[in-house]
Amino acid sequence: MTADAPQRAALRGRRLVLGVTGSIAAYKAVSLLRALTAEGASVSVVMTRSATRFVTPLTFEVLSGAPVTTDLFEAHQEMKHLSIPEQADAVLVAPATANFLAKAAVGLADDVLSTMLLTARCPLVVAPAMDGDMWNHPTVVRHVAELRARGVAVIDPDEGPLASGRIAQGRLASEDKILEAVRQAVMPRADWRGQRVLVSAGPTQEALDPVRFLSNRSSGKMGYAVAEAARDRGAEVVLVTGPTALPPPAGMAVVTVTTAQEMADALSQRFAWATVVVMAAAVADFRPTEPARQKIKKQGQSRLSLELEPAPDILAMLSAMRTSQLLIGFAAETEDLVPHAQAKLLAKGLDLIVANDVTRVGAGFGSDDNAAVVLSRTGPPREFGLMPKRRLADELLTAALELARAGTVSRPMTVTE
Repeated sequence: MTADAPQRAALRGRRLVLGVTGSIAAYKAVSLLRALTAEGASVSVVMTRSATRFVTPLTFEVLSGAPVTTDLFEAHQEMKHLSIPEQADAVLVAPATANFLAKAAVGLADDVLSTMLLTARCPLVVAPAMDGDMWNHPTVVRHVAELRARGVAVIDPDEGPLASGRIAQGRLASEDKILEAVRQAVMPRADWRGQRVLVSAGPTQEALDPVRFLSNRSSGKMGYAVAEAARDRGAEVVLVTGPTALPPPAGMAVVTVTTAQEMADALSQRFAWATVVVMAAAVADFRPTEPARQKIKKQGQSRLSLELEPAPDILAMLSAMRTSQLLIGFAAETEDLVPHAQAKLLAKGLDLIVANDVTRVGAGFGSDDNAAVVLSRTGPPREFGLMPKRRLADELLTAALELARAGTVSRPMTVTE
């Protein structure tokens, strides 16, 4: 944006719930409320009993121009625990204590704010704040992971001086970070509008005989997450998928294939249409030279030998066909993650490659989460810790746009600002 005016009205007409919990950072919620209302939002403030020990409800009431809800039983009389979240476009909890994170993660509803979460069907944004080493405590880490897996936008706290005088990660995230998270929650991004994205996903299957095949453990979840993220950010998407148990995503063309050759054919036929190609599929490297025409019998055989030949190298094929497409590959590795991915990036002529260690607990094939290192031919590697695959997909799309806008892709796609 080139001016403040559009951003100042970014939340005009939006109804938000601001939940405030019992943290010393509760005073920062006052400034946050002013910023939300300055952007045009209508804000209903909900405070836990502990929060009222730090800032009075009257402060929020004066600034919001609406009554502040603090008591579950008073709220229940007017059904506010139902009506307020039902009318909201998003719920923001800032600051959120470790105690609140625990209750939200397990579904405990013992006050008005935690009860509202169970009735809310709108996006939830949470900005934690806590002292000491609480943020890195295994229980807090587990609760945050659970919330993120359910689609909650949890904003990592900043590192710096805490109320105790210690220097650690636990400070409430900056107001700008919180506001941006709220904007993204209520206004889906359209920064990929105008792009045509071709995504491959899932495994391939290479027949040994009419009933058996060679394949791998890919579930297709990462590729599907990329396709859905691109769709939700305004792109036109074609998904070419190998055999998976996933339902076809809505809002895009879905092409189903089985073998590496079928996937190569489907992608090459649509390659000229695309502005961005994301090869997330786990394509077979080898296939049987001559699949048996009939089922191979065990009887009379003490040992079976298979003759294999290379399957089509789809990435190399697409790289050779490039005109202006941005080409993104994946590297599933079990050792020497970055060196192997870097070699593949250069050998295949890719713009970006997403490298992940499939032996890592919680991030392998079939998992809902992933951790990855994103490499380009310019700039340092970008490491993303364990997170839901959909969130990683968004991080990848953002990295791709940044690369394109910087003009450092080998054959740059057209980017609409």
